[in-house]
Amino acid sequence: MRKGQAKKRHIAPDPKYKETLVTKFVNSLMKDGKKSLATRIFYNTLDKIQEKTEEDALTVWKRGLSNVTPAIEVKRRRVGGATFQVPVEVRADRKTALGIKWLITCARNRSEYTIVDKLANETIAASKGEGNAVKKKNDTHKMAESNRAFSHLRVK
Repeated sequence: MRKGQAKKRHIAPDPKYKETLVTKFVNSLMKDGKKSLATRIFYNTLDKIQEKTEEDALTVWKRGLSNVTPAIEVKRRRVGGATFQVPVEVRADRKTALGIKWLITCARNRSEYTIVDKLANETIAASKGEGNAVKKKNDTHKMAESNRAFSHLRVK
């Protein structure tokens, strides 16, 4: 038996920008518990973005992240032996989590040499509405749009 829902953990804002969203991104970027390395990678990425775009790097990063966050997604629902892809609106905390995850995975799959270059270029592309992470979001939206006929099957 389940005991109840897990409590939300409070995330401390990062020391430089005083933003909890930055901390969430750094935590997702982190591998093997190396948070100081992930933080250094993120700050170097913002420096690289600042250098390339000559705009405020944090606003470019936020714009890129908002362009990647999905509004709707599809969930599988089994009805009478058949599995349907049912379009569902995404909760706010899941939106940011998916956007962060997609931005990081698409950056890691790029062909540049360092992770700083990969992340900077993917973020700049996402802020312009381009890149693989934005393509993933658009594919998710197209999938939900094409399965709109099954929206009456969603769990209320």
